[in-house]
Amino acid sequence: MSKNGLTASFIIEAESANYSEGIGNITILKKLGRSDRKQYSYISRQAIRYNLMKLASWDNTPIIASGSGTKKVVQFAPETTIKDYPEIDLFGYLKTVAKTDNQKGGSNKRPAVVRLSNAIALEPFNGDLDYMTNMGLSARDKDAQNSIAQSEIHKSFYTYSITIDLDRVGIDGEIEIDNTEKADRVKKFLEAVEFLYRDIKGRRENMSPVFAIGGIYERKNPYFENRLKFDYKNNLAIQCLEDILQDDDVKINTSVGCLSGMLNNEKDIKEKLNNVGTINDFFAKLKVEVDAHYE
Repeated sequence: MSKNGLTASFIIEAESANYSEGIGNITILKKLGRSDRKQYSYISRQAIRYNLMKLASWDNTPIIASGSGTKKVVQFAPETTIKDYPEIDLFGYLKTVAKTDNQKGGSNKRPAVVRLSNAIALEPFNGDLDYMTNMGLSARDKDAQNSIAQSEIHKSFYTYSITIDLDRVGIDGEIEIDNTEKADRVKKFLEAVEFLYRDIKGRRENMSPVFAIGGIYERKNPYFENRLKFDYKNNLAIQCLEDILQDDDVKINTSVGCLSGMLNNEKDIKEKLNNVGTINDFFAKLKVEVDAHYE
Protein backbone atom coordinates (compact mmCIF):
# COMPACT_ATOMS: atom_id res chain seq x y z
CA MET A 1 0.00 0.00 0.00
CA SER A 2 1.40 3.43 -0.96
CA LYS A 3 1.71 6.29 1.52
CA ASN A 4 -0.76 8.99 0.46
CA GLY A 5 -1.99 10.45 3.75
CA LEU A 6 -0.10 13.39 5.23
CA THR A 7 -1.37 14.38 8.63
CA ALA A 8 0.06 16.45 11.46
CA SER A 9 -1.21 17.95 14.69
CA PHE A 10 0.21 21.05 16.32
CA ILE A 11 0.26 23.01 19.55
CA ILE A 12 0.52 26.78 19.23
CA GLU A 13 0.40 29.57 21.80
CA ALA A 14 -1.74 32.62 21.06
CA GLU A 15 -3.87 35.31 22.66
CA SER A 16 -7.44 36.22 21.73
CA ALA A 17 -7.03 35.26 18.08
CA ASN A 18 -10.64 34.92 16.87
CA TYR A 19 -13.73 36.92 17.84
CA SER A 20 -17.44 36.30 17.32
CA GLU A 21 -20.38 38.70 17.21
CA GLY A 22 -20.28 41.27 20.00
CA ILE A 23 -22.92 42.27 22.56
CA GLY A 24 -23.22 46.01 23.14
CA ASN A 25 -19.72 47.35 23.67
CA ILE A 26 -18.28 43.92 24.52
CA THR A 27 -16.41 41.91 21.87
CA ILE A 28 -16.93 38.16 22.42
CA LEU A 29 -14.36 35.44 21.77
CA LYS A 30 -15.36 32.34 19.83
CA LYS A 31 -15.84 29.67 22.50
CA LEU A 32 -17.24 26.21 23.03
CA GLY A 33 -18.23 24.24 26.12
CA ARG A 34 -17.14 20.82 27.33
CA SER A 35 -18.56 18.29 29.76
CA ASP A 36 -16.36 19.74 32.53
CA ARG A 37 -18.67 22.81 32.36
CA LYS A 38 -15.75 25.00 31.36
CA GLN A 39 -15.46 27.13 28.23
CA TYR A 40 -12.58 26.98 25.78
CA SER A 41 -11.83 29.64 23.20
CA TYR A 42 -11.08 28.50 19.67
CA ILE A 43 -9.72 29.77 16.37
CA SER A 44 -11.98 28.65 13.54
CA ARG A 45 -10.65 26.63 10.64
CA GLN A 46 -11.94 29.38 8.34
CA ALA A 47 -9.75 31.94 10.11
CA ILE A 48 -6.72 29.65 9.91
CA ARG A 49 -7.37 28.98 6.23
CA TYR A 50 -7.64 32.72 5.54
CA ASN A 51 -4.24 33.44 7.08
CA LEU A 52 -2.59 30.43 5.45
CA MET A 53 -3.73 31.60 2.01
CA LYS A 54 -2.51 35.14 2.63
CA LEU A 55 0.86 33.91 3.89
CA ALA A 56 1.27 31.65 0.84
CA SER A 57 0.10 34.50 -1.48
CA TRP A 58 -2.63 32.24 -2.83
CA ASP A 59 -5.56 34.52 -1.99
CA ASN A 60 -5.85 35.78 -5.57
CA THR A 61 -8.31 33.29 -7.12
CA PRO A 62 -10.91 35.29 -9.12
CA ILE A 63 -14.42 35.35 -7.65
CA ILE A 64 -17.88 36.36 -8.80
CA ALA A 65 -21.26 37.00 -7.18
CA SER A 66 -23.58 34.25 -8.41
CA GLY A 67 -27.37 34.22 -8.12
CA SER A 68 -30.05 36.84 -8.43
CA GLY A 69 -31.42 39.69 -6.38
CA THR A 70 -30.57 39.56 -2.68
CA LYS A 71 -29.62 35.86 -2.86
CA LYS A 72 -26.28 36.33 -4.56
CA VAL A 73 -23.42 34.21 -3.20
CA VAL A 74 -19.72 34.93 -3.64
CA GLN A 75 -17.93 31.97 -5.23
CA PHE A 76 -14.93 31.19 -7.38
CA ALA A 77 -15.28 32.21 -11.02
CA PRO A 78 -16.34 29.31 -13.31
CA GLU A 79 -13.27 29.69 -15.57
CA THR A 80 -10.75 29.21 -12.74
CA THR A 81 -8.88 25.89 -12.71
CA ILE A 82 -6.50 24.14 -10.32
CA LYS A 83 -3.74 24.47 -12.90
CA ASP A 84 -3.49 28.21 -12.30
CA TYR A 85 -4.78 28.61 -8.75
CA PRO A 86 -3.36 26.49 -5.89
CA GLU A 87 -6.09 27.72 -3.52
CA ILE A 88 -8.86 25.78 -5.25
CA ASP A 89 -6.51 22.86 -5.84
CA LEU A 90 -5.91 22.41 -2.10
CA PHE A 91 -9.18 23.68 -0.62
CA GLY A 92 -11.69 22.78 -3.32
CA TYR A 93 -14.55 24.76 -4.83
CA LEU A 94 -18.23 24.87 -5.62
CA LYS A 95 -19.08 26.66 -8.85
CA THR A 96 -22.67 27.21 -9.97
CA VAL A 97 -23.85 28.63 -13.27
CA ALA A 98 -27.39 29.97 -13.61
CA LYS A 99 -29.58 28.61 -16.37
CA THR A 100 -30.19 31.05 -19.23
CA ASP A 101 -31.48 30.89 -22.78
CA ASN A 102 -27.91 30.32 -23.98
CA GLN A 103 -26.54 27.93 -21.36
CA LYS A 104 -27.73 24.87 -19.51
CA GLY A 105 -26.68 25.85 -16.00
CA GLY A 106 -25.69 23.57 -13.14
CA SER A 107 -22.90 23.13 -10.61
CA ASN A 108 -19.37 21.77 -10.44
CA LYS A 109 -17.56 20.97 -7.21
CA ARG A 110 -14.21 19.74 -5.95
CA PRO A 111 -13.86 18.38 -2.40
CA ALA A 112 -11.00 19.82 -0.37
CA VAL A 113 -7.64 18.06 -0.61
CA VAL A 114 -6.38 19.83 2.54
CA ARG A 115 -8.50 19.61 5.67
CA LEU A 116 -8.10 21.82 8.73
CA SER A 117 -9.60 21.49 12.18
CA ASN A 118 -10.47 24.32 14.52
CA ALA A 119 -7.66 25.30 16.88
CA ILE A 120 -9.09 24.50 20.33
CA ALA A 121 -7.67 25.99 23.53
CA LEU A 122 -6.00 23.52 25.87
CA GLU A 123 -6.61 25.81 28.86
CA PRO A 124 -10.08 26.98 29.97
CA PHE A 125 -11.37 30.53 29.52
CA ASN A 126 -11.60 32.41 32.84
CA GLY A 127 -13.81 35.32 31.81
CA ASP A 128 -11.03 37.94 31.59
CA LEU A 129 -11.94 41.29 30.04
CA ASP A 130 -9.80 44.03 28.53
CA TYR A 131 -11.20 47.50 29.33
CA MET A 132 -10.40 50.07 26.64
CA THR A 133 -11.07 53.75 25.92
CA ASN A 134 -10.08 56.20 23.21
CA MET A 135 -8.71 58.66 25.78
CA GLY A 136 -5.50 59.15 23.79
CA LEU A 137 -7.47 60.74 20.96
CA SER A 138 -10.39 62.27 22.83
CA ALA A 139 -8.00 64.21 25.10
CA ARG A 140 -6.88 66.18 22.05
CA ASP A 141 -10.33 67.75 21.67
CA LYS A 142 -12.33 68.96 24.67
CA ASP A 143 -15.61 68.32 22.81
CA ALA A 144 -14.75 64.72 21.89
CA GLN A 145 -16.42 61.87 23.76
CA ASN A 146 -14.36 59.26 25.60
CA SER A 147 -15.75 56.00 24.21
CA ILE A 148 -15.53 52.74 26.21
CA ALA A 149 -15.16 49.23 24.84
CA GLN A 150 -14.43 45.84 26.37
CA SER A 151 -13.02 42.67 24.79
CA GLU A 152 -12.83 39.17 26.17
CA ILE A 153 -9.19 38.05 26.32
CA HIS A 154 -7.65 34.61 26.65
CA LYS A 155 -4.02 33.59 26.33
CA SER A 156 -3.65 29.84 25.93
CA PHE A 157 -2.05 26.96 24.12
CA TYR A 158 -4.22 25.73 21.24
CA THR A 159 -4.16 22.53 19.20
CA TYR A 160 -5.24 21.91 15.61
CA SER A 161 -4.63 19.37 12.85
CA ILE A 162 -4.10 19.27 9.10
CA THR A 163 -4.59 16.39 6.66
CA ILE A 164 -3.59 16.28 2.99
CA ASP A 165 -4.61 13.64 0.41
CA LEU A 166 -1.32 13.61 -1.50
CA ASP A 167 -2.72 11.44 -4.29
CA ARG A 168 -5.38 14.06 -5.10
CA VAL A 169 -3.17 17.16 -5.22
CA GLY A 170 -3.02 18.69 -8.71
CA ILE A 171 -5.60 16.35 -10.25
CA ASP A 172 -9.09 17.52 -11.26
CA GLY A 173 -10.85 15.57 -13.98
CA GLU A 174 -8.79 15.86 -17.16
CA ILE A 175 -6.47 18.45 -15.61
CA GLU A 176 -3.25 17.29 -13.96
CA ILE A 177 -0.18 19.36 -13.11
CA ASP A 178 3.31 17.84 -13.07
CA ASN A 179 4.68 16.18 -9.96
CA THR A 180 7.26 18.91 -9.29
CA GLU A 181 4.50 21.51 -9.04
CA LYS A 182 2.44 19.19 -6.81
CA ALA A 183 5.37 18.87 -4.41
CA ASP A 184 6.05 22.61 -4.49
CA ARG A 185 2.44 23.41 -3.58
CA VAL A 186 2.41 21.03 -0.62
CA LYS A 187 5.78 22.30 0.62
CA LYS A 188 4.69 25.94 0.32
CA PHE A 189 1.58 25.13 2.31
CA LEU A 190 3.69 23.43 5.01
CA GLU A 191 5.95 26.47 5.12
CA ALA A 192 2.90 28.67 5.74
CA VAL A 193 1.91 26.39 8.62
CA GLU A 194 5.43 26.54 10.07
CA PHE A 195 5.53 30.36 10.08
CA LEU A 196 1.83 31.13 10.49
CA TYR A 197 0.75 34.40 12.09
CA ARG A 198 -2.51 36.29 12.43
CA ASP A 199 -3.17 40.05 12.47
CA ILE A 200 -6.02 40.93 14.80
CA LYS A 201 -7.02 44.10 16.71
CA GLY A 202 -3.70 45.84 16.14
CA ARG A 203 -1.67 42.79 17.20
CA ARG A 204 0.31 40.25 15.22
CA GLU A 205 -0.10 36.86 16.87
CA ASN A 206 2.64 34.31 16.30
CA MET A 207 0.89 31.00 15.51
CA SER A 208 4.00 28.99 14.67
CA PRO A 209 3.92 25.53 16.32
CA VAL A 210 5.65 24.92 19.63
CA PHE A 211 4.94 21.18 19.24
CA ALA A 212 4.30 19.12 16.12
CA ILE A 213 3.68 15.44 15.51
CA GLY A 214 2.81 13.62 12.29
CA GLY A 215 4.09 12.26 8.99
CA ILE A 216 3.02 10.57 5.76
CA TYR A 217 1.10 7.32 6.23
CA GLU A 218 -0.56 4.48 4.36
CA ARG A 219 -3.89 5.29 5.98
CA LYS A 220 -5.44 8.74 5.61
CA ASN A 221 -6.31 8.91 9.26
CA PRO A 222 -5.70 12.09 11.32
CA TYR A 223 -4.05 9.99 14.01
CA PHE A 224 -3.27 12.78 16.45
CA GLU A 225 -6.35 14.96 16.09
CA ASN A 226 -8.08 15.33 19.49
CA ARG A 227 -5.16 13.46 21.08
CA LEU A 228 -3.02 16.41 22.18
CA LYS A 229 -4.18 17.24 25.70
CA PHE A 230 -2.86 18.81 28.91
CA ASP A 231 -3.18 17.27 32.37
CA TYR A 232 -4.11 19.32 35.42
CA LYS A 233 -0.50 20.54 35.69
CA ASN A 234 -0.49 21.67 32.04
CA ASN A 235 1.82 18.81 31.07
CA LEU A 236 1.31 17.31 27.60
CA ALA A 237 -0.34 13.90 28.04
CA ILE A 238 2.28 11.53 26.62
CA GLN A 239 0.73 8.12 27.37
CA CYS A 240 -2.02 8.64 24.78
CA LEU A 241 0.59 9.38 22.11
CA GLU A 242 2.67 6.34 23.11
CA ASP A 243 -0.42 4.14 22.71
CA ILE A 244 -1.07 5.50 19.19
CA LEU A 245 2.56 4.85 18.26
CA GLN A 246 2.12 1.12 18.88
CA ASP A 247 0.67 0.75 15.37
CA ASP A 248 3.42 -0.11 12.85
CA ASP A 249 2.31 2.43 10.22
CA VAL A 250 2.28 5.19 12.83
CA LYS A 251 5.44 4.15 14.64
CA ILE A 252 7.59 3.92 11.53
CA ASN A 253 6.40 7.10 9.83
CA THR A 254 5.91 9.56 12.71
CA SER A 255 8.23 12.46 13.52
CA VAL A 256 7.99 14.89 16.43
CA GLY A 257 9.10 18.51 16.73
CA CYS A 258 9.34 20.41 20.01
CA LEU A 259 10.34 24.01 20.66
CA SER A 260 12.59 24.19 23.72
CA GLY A 261 11.36 25.95 26.84
CA MET A 262 7.66 26.00 25.98
CA LEU A 263 6.03 22.85 27.43
CA ASN A 264 6.32 21.95 31.11
CA ASN A 265 7.26 18.30 30.56
CA GLU A 266 9.61 18.84 27.63
CA LYS A 267 12.18 16.46 29.15
CA ASP A 268 9.67 13.57 29.33
CA ILE A 269 8.50 14.30 25.78
CA LYS A 270 12.03 13.96 24.41
CA GLU A 271 12.72 10.82 26.46
CA LYS A 272 9.51 8.90 25.79
CA LEU A 273 8.63 9.82 22.18
CA ASN A 274 10.72 8.69 19.22
CA ASN A 275 12.40 10.94 16.65
CA VAL A 276 12.00 14.19 18.62
CA GLY A 277 13.80 17.12 17.00
CA THR A 278 13.25 20.84 16.61
CA ILE A 279 10.23 22.34 14.87
CA ASN A 280 12.49 23.20 11.93
CA ASP A 281 13.69 19.56 11.80
CA PHE A 282 10.09 18.36 11.73
CA PHE A 283 9.08 20.48 8.74
CA ALA A 284 12.36 19.89 6.90
CA LYS A 285 11.87 16.12 7.16
CA LEU A 286 8.25 16.37 6.07
CA LYS A 287 9.24 18.37 2.98
CA VAL A 288 11.88 15.76 2.06
CA GLU A 289 9.22 13.05 2.34
CA VAL A 290 6.85 15.07 0.15
CA ASP A 291 9.55 15.32 -2.54
CA ALA A 292 10.18 11.57 -2.29
CA HIS A 293 6.46 10.83 -2.59
CA TYR A 294 6.09 12.75 -5.87
CA GLU A 295 9.33 11.41 -7.36
